[in-house]
Amino acid sequence: MKYLSPISKFFQKHKRLPSYSEILTLTGLKSKNAAHKLVARLCAAQYLKKDHTGKIIPGKKLLSIPLLGTVEAGWPSPAEEELTDTMTLDEYLIRRREATYLLRVQGNSMIEAGIMPGDLLLVERGVDPKDGDIVVAEVDNNWTLKYFRKIGNKIFLAPANKKFSLITPKNELKISAVVVSAIRKYKI
Repeated sequence: MKYLSPISKFFQKHKRLPSYSEILTLTGLKSKNAAHKLVARLCAAQYLKKDHTGKIIPGKKLLSIPLLGTVEAGWPSPAEEELTDTMTLDEYLIRRREATYLLRVQGNSMIEAGIMPGDLLLVERGVDPKDGDIVVAEVDNNWTLKYFRKIGNKIFLAPANKKFSLITPKNELKISAVVVSAIRKYKI
């Protein structure tokens, strides 16, 4: 679609979609009616959609990126680049949007789990933790990120760094969220 590119570039630059008036300017269309018809076509094609108030928001295809196959992490092998699908990171990582949020990591008690200072964590509230889950927890009025461990009726929090000790709650332990994913940028 020839009019998608300027709308997509506007979205990337401004982190919002253009208004109907801005769509006219971006595309060179002459009437708001033409802009409304364009938005309807882009909604039908899943590049845009409208929220419950009628506001234009990104659709699945505007946010998706191509999935080109797999790459061998063991011995090198021949690979062909083949478009196998498209997906958004939201589709891949987020199960319940209303219960999901991001946290930035401070400290190095989870480095052996591959969680480094500065990483972003995608966490989900309202999940019952299982033994071995990485959790965001309030223990005795202090917040921490650790492995949730349960042996019989005994619950404790375990670091992923030998320099840190196990944490056994003295008074209270509240699990706020379970970690879904760690996100790290290698290049800016």
